[in-house]
Amino acid sequence: MFIQVIQAKSTRRDEVRALIEEWGNLPDEGFGFLGGTYGFTDDDEFIGVVRFDSKEKAMANSARPETDAMAKRMAELMDGPPTFRDCDDVTVWGDGGSDDAGFVQIIQGKTDDPDRLKQIMTDDADNLRQQRPDIIGGTSALEDDGSFTTTIAFTDEASAREGEKNSSPPEEFQALMRDVRYFDLRDPWFASA
Repeated sequence: MFIQVIQAKSTRRDEVRALIEEWGNLPDEGFGFLGGTYGFTDDDEFIGVVRFDSKEKAMANSARPETDAMAKRMAELMDGPPTFRDCDDVTVWGDGGSDDAGFVQIIQGKTDDPDRLKQIMTDDADNLRQQRPDIIGGTSALEDDGSFTTTIAFTDEASAREGEKNSSPPEEFQALMRDVRYFDLRDPWFASA
């Protein structure tokens, strides 16, 4: 799997969402689109986490004239230039994402030990499911420099907040991450192939 993360500030939420939905209606034509998770934070940060079955197909999709035209239209809706993070080191845990998630949290940061971070995520998935039934699953996308974007799908925000009060990630897991930032998508939307 390959993940591209698109991020930028925008106060034009409805227009961005309409464009993303229009983009999702373009024919895939074998470009490996698997799906996307999108939303805005309370302070107008747009984040899109788009999944493809391979880096090669994602890059071929990016090279299409239709994709280039949509990207230009999207840039016009942003308050500044969007950032793109390309990640071909992807870990899926639990049930991955879900189009039924009522709340999504994006966690971005850095790690000096990506292999150990991935191992803890996948080894502890069954235990996590028992402790936190509000967590459906997620993906973690790593860049070559150790930067990561983790997307966690929750059943709903109230259950997620209650779960946070009653359990916390293992200390080793927390110690493996630095420069951590959290982005809450209270009204996420999704696209599936």
